[in-house]
Amino acid sequence: MGLESLRSDSGSPGCDKAQGGGGTKLIIPGVNKASREFIPGNAGFGNSRGARKELPRSAESRRKRAQSLPQLRTGEHGCSKGDGPTVGEQTADAVCHPGDNDSPAEDKTTCLPPRARRWWLPWLRALLLAPLLTYVSIPFLIRLFPSLLNKFVYLNFLSFPFFVDFRRPELLVNNTINLYLTTEPGVTVGIWHTVPSSRGAEAQGKDQRWYEEALADAHPVIIYLHGNGGTRAARHRVQFLKTMGAADFHILALDYRGYGDSTGYPSENGFNTDVLALYDWVKARSGNSSILFWGHSLGTGIATNAARKLQEERGVQVDAVVLESPYTNIRDAAANIPITKFIRRFPGFEYLILDSMARAGMFFPSDENVKVLSCPLLILHADDDGVVPPKLGHKLYETALQAYKDKSKVKLITFPPKLGLGHDYISFNPELPALVKDFLNMK
Repeated sequence: MGLESLRSDSGSPGCDKAQGGGGTKLIIPGVNKASREFIPGNAGFGNSRGARKELPRSAESRRKRAQSLPQLRTGEHGCSKGDGPTVGEQTADAVCHPGDNDSPAEDKTTCLPPRARRWWLPWLRALLLAPLLTYVSIPFLIRLFPSLLNKFVYLNFLSFPFFVDFRRPELLVNNTINLYLTTEPGVTVGIWHTVPSSRGAEAQGKDQRWYEEALADAHPVIIYLHGNGGTRAARHRVQFLKTMGAADFHILALDYRGYGDSTGYPSENGFNTDVLALYDWVKARSGNSSILFWGHSLGTGIATNAARKLQEERGVQVDAVVLESPYTNIRDAAANIPITKFIRRFPGFEYLILDSMARAGMFFPSDENVKVLSCPLLILHADDDGVVPPKLGHKLYETALQAYKDKSKVKLITFPPKLGLGHDYISFNPELPALVKDFLNMK
């Protein structure tokens, strides 16, 4: 049978035929419908008379075909709202992509199986979880390793101001010399000695020996004990040297061990050793001059510690103690300072944080120390102190007042908020020297 008879014989057992105007479509048994081949009438398969081209598959047939595939879901705009997300409803679990359309007029989208999640989701989760994990883990770490509290309490690693030449204090304050004192084997502390302004002209160009001899000139001597963080070169500490130097005081400001250019590591017992060593050094050179301990913030606890040790262990009474922005004890301070506000409500705050301070060897019990002291005690506190609450200064004053037999030896001076002195700037008050001299009965 020839090709011509194949085209015209509708009963041929080998294939089905469909004729149209442009070609012939052979339907061969056993071949998947999706792979039916369209053969143009002029492609060498006989002549093209009576043959017709296959029209593009209709939209309805395409829809039926898409519905027959289980892995694809179609609906309005290609995605079924009941079975999966549409173009406007994409999630991290499924992504909708435009389908391949034969007709540009039809908007069709196919929802593909789940693909990769959005890359930023893990980062967002980590960002949200990090503060929570930190909040929860820090108290337990402190309880396990109490020595970590040394960094938080002493802040000696904050050695501001930076790039200071401690050997040249004259760049910051006049009539001042730098010296070093070995307080125990392996520990040397840096000290600035400012002489009274009345001797400023005489002090020009003088060496350390002259400054040491000047301590015996009958002017009172202040051993200045600064707060945590920073060094003796901090702005408000330099201002203290200027203010009290102008009032004819000698001032010796030291950086405790671990601070500034001093060697060693900070600790409460180590601070006591440093201060008592400096006291002995000054006492050996000052003759009958009065010696005061002046503590600021953390230094108030160091001042009362040193004064108590002198009195109990040596039977020596320091001439006066001045406490600027004081607290009752380090536990109360930690429970009230603003930096711990975010963690005070943490269950077990007292056990995990406050009790751990004792395990780390930190007490600074000024409220217990003043019960033992008998020297004149002056307390200075600004009402707008935002670091150590004024109520702690008032509480310490009440404790001392009850313990002292001679009530006139205890005095509290407060500074109103309108002065803006806060925690660090009482030394900027021009009336400060007169207030101190009046308390000490000095002219």
